[in-house]
Amino acid sequence: MAKKTSSAKIPRSLQWVLWSCDVSHLDKTRDKYYVIHQIFAYGTLEEIIWVLKNYSLPTIVSVFKEPFKDYRRPRFYFVKNYLLSLKNWRPDERYYVKNTPRVIR
Repeated sequence: MAKKTSSAKIPRSLQWVLWSCDVSHLDKTRDKYYVIHQIFAYGTLEEIIWVLKNYSLPTIVSVFKEPFKDYRRPRFYFVKNYLLSLKNWRPDERYYVKNTPRVIR
């Protein structure tokens, strides 16, 4: 795996996939939940590789396991099972996958 960069800035080239915020206002550490999930849910292979180069695998897995209900089912299971090798983790997909009934407490 490539060397992790120390800069907390998000590259301007990621603006298209991080559309709800101006990337100049994002911090790679502070906003990792949004950045990682948004890129995994909507990014291309190029952006996914950026995540893998800029965050440690334990950080990525920890963030990914926090609910983010914006994935399409195929993308969620691709990231979970193949990209992160979490085949034995069985989350309630209602917390992650769009177009599933919401969990009301």
